[in-house]
Amino acid sequence: MKLKGSYFYTLREDAKDEESVSGNLLVRSGMIKKVAAGIYMYLPLGLKTYKNVQNIIKEEMDKAGAQELLMPSLIPAEVYDACGRVEAFGSDMFNLKDRKNAHMVLGPTHEELFTLAAKAMVRSYKDLPFTLYQQAEKFRDEPRPRFGLIRVREFVMKDAYSFDRDDESLQESYMKMFNAYKAIFDRMGIDYKIVKASVGAMGGDLSEEFQALTETGEDTLVLCDKCDYASNIEVSTFKVLDQNEEEKELEMVETPHQETIEEVSNFLNVDVKKTVKALLMTIDGKLTIFFIRGDRELNEDKALKLVGGKELGFADDALIATSTAVPGFTGPVNLEGATIVVDEEVLHMKNFVTGANKEGYHYINTNVKDFKYDIAGDISNVVEGDICPNCGGKIYFKKGIEIGNTFKLGKHYAKDLGLTYLDENNQEQVPTMGCYGIGPGRVLASIIEQNHDEHGMILPLEVAPYKVSIVATNTSDDNIMNFANKLHDELESLEIDTILDDRDERPGVKFNDMDLIGVPIRVTIGKKLVDNQVELKLRSEKESTDVSVDEIVNKIKEIIKK
Repeated sequence: MKLKGSYFYTLREDAKDEESVSGNLLVRSGMIKKVAAGIYMYLPLGLKTYKNVQNIIKEEMDKAGAQELLMPSLIPAEVYDACGRVEAFGSDMFNLKDRKNAHMVLGPTHEELFTLAAKAMVRSYKDLPFTLYQQAEKFRDEPRPRFGLIRVREFVMKDAYSFDRDDESLQESYMKMFNAYKAIFDRMGIDYKIVKASVGAMGGDLSEEFQALTETGEDTLVLCDKCDYASNIEVSTFKVLDQNEEEKELEMVETPHQETIEEVSNFLNVDVKKTVKALLMTIDGKLTIFFIRGDRELNEDKALKLVGGKELGFADDALIATSTAVPGFTGPVNLEGATIVVDEEVLHMKNFVTGANKEGYHYINTNVKDFKYDIAGDISNVVEGDICPNCGGKIYFKKGIEIGNTFKLGKHYAKDLGLTYLDENNQEQVPTMGCYGIGPGRVLASIIEQNHDEHGMILPLEVAPYKVSIVATNTSDDNIMNFANKLHDELESLEIDTILDDRDERPGVKFNDMDLIGVPIRVTIGKKLVDNQVELKLRSEKESTDVSVDEIVNKIKEIIKK
């Protein structure tokens, strides 16, 4: 492409309403334009870059044997109702107030329609397995859109669904998609971790996330300094150590006006790690009191899974009053009128501080033998410095952007929508499904978050809008322009995407623009042309080299092949 007469612009100043590096650079480079909060248009340069990301995804999906189709964005509400999804995914519907009475739903997920597509074909075990995918527009009623393309209201999602006769064959389909994902992100040069994650509202047996490592990310990844342990904080575990000390006798002490765990630990001059705090909650409307170490946070996903509940919230005064709990002074000793859930770590603690269920009093030297409980299990979040459950190393945190996820969904979607097949014995069976998602916009943002400098983006060859930029320093020089056009046309004939900056601008402006948009290879044609030389510079490097005009095409081809 030749810039003169084309739609191309850049901004010299940072975008005022973009808080992420990627969002700022995408706007400044003229790749995207914000229309409203969380809604962007892709301008020509940005769309070309975005399509490069999508093409890599398509190539690897096709290579893995998946077949592409396209689903509608508007989904009949009765399809959602068939799986109880109108309410389950209500918060994700876009601009839909009365969901139950709506005829059509703008939905972010397509499990139902993919299942209907499978139902149109599947009759026998011989029709399985297969995998379908699409890259389609989705909508989400995102309350806090931010970080450019990372958290938006309108976006494209690559959905894929596999259909298999049983869990054994699902494992093979799952690994094909899993490896395809690794190939996709490796081709884009993304630094990522694969972490175990919560299955969430989708249910199923396994969920794994592909997380791009970047400080802009909103997800907290739990990693080990000695092994490859990697997990989302929502499901991460840690090794609990026994406290080897002699148990002391339970003793009630006065703690007037000391209600928070920090106040109590300071007042009693004990380490907060030697305290156990109470969290007065409701699980599906029933008073449930959780006990965890004083410096930890309750993990709601773990808590709901352990108790087998659906909804967790804070208990109100009226509900608390039905028990012997005293807010600010609640402990497990002689506690009645509530379901008592104890974190597994508490079972290994000795001589700790708890509330006494009496205004202004706490117990010291509390031990597990001093109280009864209903349920015990892992219900707390890990903290940095905890012990890795796999190898005993130290746990540390990194921030990440979820760019892809893979689920083993099981049979519930197929069952709810009546998808069955006949096995070899002519018996009706329900297929099992896998679900695989990638957000191309998030992928592009993650690449930029990981690959930029003070001048702009540093895009990989396969992602950049153009592989080569040609900068003609003096457009009034016929020799320079003749060779610039000749080189541009030759590279294009070799199917090497090339952009020729033939604008009547100063060389510095052109260099800055090419750096900003992240083109990997730059050829500068200027005064050295009289000596049959041009300058070649890689975006990822600081220095340029001189190359003869006879060798420049071969040199570019050599770089691209690496």
